[in-house]
Amino acid sequence: MRKVTVMQKITPFLWFDGKAEDAANFYVGIFRNSRVLTVNRQGKDGPAFSVTFNLDGQDFFALNGGPMFQFTPAISFFITCETQAEVDEFWGKLSENGVQDRCGWLRDKYGISWQVVPELLPRLLGDKDPKKAQAAMSAMLTMSKIDMAALQKAYDEA
Repeated sequence: MRKVTVMQKITPFLWFDGKAEDAANFYVGIFRNSRVLTVNRQGKDGPAFSVTFNLDGQDFFALNGGPMFQFTPAISFFITCETQAEVDEFWGKLSENGVQDRCGWLRDKYGISWQVVPELLPRLLGDKDPKKAQAAMSAMLTMSKIDMAALQKAYDEA
């Protein structure tokens, strides 16, 4: 008897053109506490039709649906990082063979958009002192990968 996986109430559903299993394995290799849950194949040894996987507690469903739809930056996954080393690690791994955008945004090699953001950033941008918050915002707008020390410096010098 096949085990049924019960997913969370809301699960991101990702539409790929033949790369669902590759993408799931790529992401599982980046995020700690992650694993592929199921691979449903077309026939006994055929290509994957769908894949479920979990990234650090978040379930995902990936479908090989064909070329009809593409990912856009209108939807992205937000990664909250505690340290610059964590920002650097996620940024480097996810942007490899992808596109590095501005303000902590990138698109990975599968076209999925990610925001790699230190938890420091929203605190600085939300400061009650508008001069300090604006200094942090101005610094962020010059960055691709977020540099926590440069943000903090701009904030402190405001």
